[in-house]
Amino acid sequence: MDLTSSRSTDKSSGSTPMQQPVAESLAIDIIEGRWEAGTSITLGNIQERFSISRTVAREVSHTLESAHAVIIKKRVGLVAQPLEAWQALDDQVIRWKLHSNARNRQLASLTELRLAIEPTAAADTARHASLETRALMPVLAMEMRKSGESGDLDTFHKLDSRFHTLVLTESNNELFAALAPQISTVIVSRVEMGLYPAKPKPEALDAHEQVAQAIWKQEPSLASQAMALIVDEVKTATERP
Repeated sequence: MDLTSSRSTDKSSGSTPMQQPVAESLAIDIIEGRWEAGTSITLGNIQERFSISRTVAREVSHTLESAHAVIIKKRVGLVAQPLEAWQALDDQVIRWKLHSNARNRQLASLTELRLAIEPTAAADTARHASLETRALMPVLAMEMRKSGESGDLDTFHKLDSRFHTLVLTESNNELFAALAPQISTVIVSRVEMGLYPAKPKPEALDAHEQVAQAIWKQEPSLASQAMALIVDEVKTATERP
């Protein structure tokens, strides 16, 4: 069994490889003020700037439109929208913001969201998860410790994402489950941006084991408390200059 595997949450799996970085670049232009809200560009502008085909430029425009980052007007082009109009919980939007100069503010917002939902989700998973899921949690935590302490960080981070995804998807709360892709995006992005310690802290590994054991033993209060410790540690880490 591959403990690191989870369902794909990539909304753009049908898009071309070129489309994603171009859409991100344009989105970051809006976030950082280089492309001002209310102003427009055309598909031709996108083609020329990025040396891409019209088909790819059109895919880029649809990606931005789906996130409400732009609206498309006939004979005008793509009109940039203010950030408050964007789909804040779209995992693409989260990734764009995390790769922009709005990173710190976005990390703070996402960590507050995690503090609000993950302890409750852990308690709900302890109450409602199947026997199979409850039995899997201590195994995941054990493998996290093994890979973390041995320096196999790639495996560790995949397991970490899988762990938190399961807590949300097995909580018996469809709204918590719907947020799993966003939480996974945060975990992955922290690693990509070098915001994760070179070696997992022992107390973080301990807390994951405490969550896992509490879920296995169906102890909701303990699961909630231990998950709060995990996210509090993330909050402290992201607040450091």
